[in-house]
Amino acid sequence: MTILITGATGHLGRLIIAALLARGADPQSIVAGARDVARAADLGVRVVPLDYDDPASVAAALDGIDTVVLVSGSEVGRRVEQHRAVIDAAAAAGVSKLVYTSAPKATTSDLVLAPEHKATEELIAASGVPAVILRNNWYTENYAADLARAAETGVLASGTGDGRVASASRADYAEAAAVVALDDGHTGAVYELGGDVAWDYTELAAAIAEVTGREVTFVSLTADQQLAALRGAGLDEGTAGFVVALDAGIRGGALAETDGTLARLIGRPTTPLVEGLRAIA
Repeated sequence: MTILITGATGHLGRLIIAALLARGADPQSIVAGARDVARAADLGVRVVPLDYDDPASVAAALDGIDTVVLVSGSEVGRRVEQHRAVIDAAAAAGVSKLVYTSAPKATTSDLVLAPEHKATEELIAASGVPAVILRNNWYTENYAADLARAAETGVLASGTGDGRVASASRADYAEAAAVVALDDGHTGAVYELGGDVAWDYTELAAAIAEVTGREVTFVSLTADQQLAALRGAGLDEGTAGFVVALDAGIRGGALAETDGTLARLIGRPTTPLVEGLRAIA
């Protein structure tokens, strides 16, 4: 069995390859798809050019591949067409399994990021390619900038209110992707994945305080206050509005649910918040 990982030089892609190797996959059975192949030279597996914006490179990369792990692209607003190139190539190549990293409750969520994932899931369903959907909650690593800022100022400010986040480390999610890529029996499943504990931003502030050794206070902002603060920090209108909408989704509970599926898949508890923050401090 040959397994192709797209976006292999990204944070998640690298960890998925590491998890596959740690679970005993033959390095010769793993293929890393990368826009810049030179950046993938240290991965220890075969590397092929794969650019989401170049369908010909995607088709060539999938030649002879049995399983594709489609790591969702990072370019918000362009991802549906980029993902379409991989899905179409997977269908044409007759791959036996496609694993996609989606978003929590992608088909029903109000989260501003959800529509592109919903559209991608619909493309996968329409393609007929056997698939496993991994709806990943937030990565604890997403809070690296908040941790650094709070370490400097003693303040964690956001518009999330009392919304909760069931985050886990990227390595946790990467291990889940490796499990479903290697093991039979997951095809057709849609897994809602998240950390074992859903925390709020007061608890996040406390966790940052524990990691940094200084007092950190959570300041809850209204949408207008947050928008003004982001503008003041130099963000353009579109980016500032996107961040405000993202926090509104968290405030509304879009990332709050966790049922232990991630821990069951990887066979261990997910990485606790403090431990995850400490790793990136």
